[in-house]
Amino acid sequence: MAKSGSDLNVRPLHDRLLVRRMAEEEKTAGGLFIPDTAKEKPQRGEVVATGKGRVLEDGKILPLEVKVGDKVLFSKFMGTELKLEGQEFLMIKEEDVLGVFN
Repeated sequence: MAKSGSDLNVRPLHDRLLVRRMAEEEKTAGGLFIPDTAKEKPQRGEVVATGKGRVLEDGKILPLEVKVGDKVLFSKFMGTELKLEGQEFLMIKEEDVLGVFN
């Protein structure tokens, strides 16, 4: 079973999210299998940990809209890739999230 952000002893700061990439389809809509060398890194993931929110100029904290467990779509070249306890994660800012899957 995969570990959550709290199990990894990592807490993102401010408006950052720790995201575990979700596997993309292994084949095309036409049924062709995509080799590993041609696959792009997925732009979908599951939020495993969040910061407390964005700090505004007046010092108040604006809570995040995204929460742990949300499945999100994020910008392609954003964030910092991390390897924690053998798993790959991405640390991104909430503003890099393009949408949340229902």
